[in-house]
Amino acid sequence: MKKLLIFLSPIIFLLSAKPTLAVCPVCTVAVGAGLGISRWLGIDDSVSGIWVGGLMVSLSFWLTDWLTKKNLKFFKKWSNQALVTTSLVLWSLFTYLPLWKTGVIGHPFNTILGIDKLIFGSIIGAGAFFVGVFADKKVREKRGKQLFNFQRVVFPVVSLLIASLVVYFYGGYLL
Repeated sequence: MKKLLIFLSPIIFLLSAKPTLAVCPVCTVAVGAGLGISRWLGIDDSVSGIWVGGLMVSLSFWLTDWLTKKNLKFFKKWSNQALVTTSLVLWSLFTYLPLWKTGVIGHPFNTILGIDKLIFGSIIGAGAFFVGVFADKKVREKRGKQLFNFQRVVFPVVSLLIASLVVYFYGGYLL
């Protein structure tokens, strides 16, 4: 019962999120689902890492938005970029330290260009997610509105999907 509660608590948290956050909850759930599916299918760690990186960036946007809305005096002095960077560092520590302690990260034969595959993919995934969010904001800025429903979800998820396909099909050449 305790394991079920631990498993369901992140899902309940994601489903109870407010829809006015910086990155929408549907996008974060889609990225998390993509990560779960890729691990379940046994896809390479570099591709799974792309989704880990995207999820960390999405969660850092959420944390930044939540801290900003709390109007805490301590965080009023911080710029939005400093909050995003700090929360991204925190989410990276929360992600990588347990993986390193359990031996998932750090195997000498699980590397691309001398970097662990999961970390390599996370860096690419974080960049791809930022590109997707940036593209969405630019389209909204130029057009004054969104092009289609769920554009805020589609742009980051499609950018992660494209990065996943590129690394999956061409990542073996980087060894």
